[in-house]
Amino acid sequence: MKNIRSIVLLSLVIFMVSCGGSDFVKSPTDDIVRDLPRDEVFSIILYDMDQKGNFSNTYYHRYQVIREIEGEVSESITDWKEVSEREFSKHIDDMGMEIVARDSTGTLNKTAAPPGYNNYVGNPRYGRWENHGGTSFWAFYGQYAFMSSLFRMSMFPVHRSYYNDWRGNYYGTGRTYYGPAGGSRYYGTGSGYSRTNNPTSSWNSNRSSSFKSRVASRTSRSSGRSSSSRSRGGGRGK
Repeated sequence: MKNIRSIVLLSLVIFMVSCGGSDFVKSPTDDIVRDLPRDEVFSIILYDMDQKGNFSNTYYHRYQVIREIEGEVSESITDWKEVSEREFSKHIDDMGMEIVARDSTGTLNKTAAPPGYNNYVGNPRYGRWENHGGTSFWAFYGQYAFMSSLFRMSMFPVHRSYYNDWRGNYYGTGRTYYGPAGGSRYYGTGSGYSRTNNPTSSWNSNRSSSFKSRVASRTSRSSGRSSSSRSRGGGRGK
């Protein structure tokens, strides 16, 4: 009986791993975070994404990494990184947005947010709110003017009302803020901001709307099936 129970348990473990194996696939951003100093402030922005293959699909991301070292801010663009279908689906609406950030307190945030909101916008170390025509906008100090260009704020200024909405209603909730409700999204995939941040993007330049819709639908269904399987299997909450 002991041998039978062992065989049954082993079979169950193999089945659970085969069904939920995607849970164990690390995101490339985990490797980026691992290789950065633990006390370093940084933001990782989803710079571009792509899907290849017709029958056996593979998914890719590129990242814009913004680091602050001894008060100096720099940026770099990674090579293409293969990601799981689940990771691709999770961030299919987040191109041009921060998907990982660490602040000066060492807090790591993995909920997608508008670029710069976690570390720089609203932080009096880097700038201040200024009123123009009765509306308040974020402005970086002269020594950080590079960051205004980095975050495309000349074309897409950060309204104080946007930041307050994100901070008061989205930050810490796990929900993603794409801009004020009631109109076209201000940030994220398909927005004017995303197209401006990477005008030569593979996703924006080489893919038709129908293709993007099919990929989004397919990855969403796949993600939904994985979530359903985990729920039926008694997956633990976070």
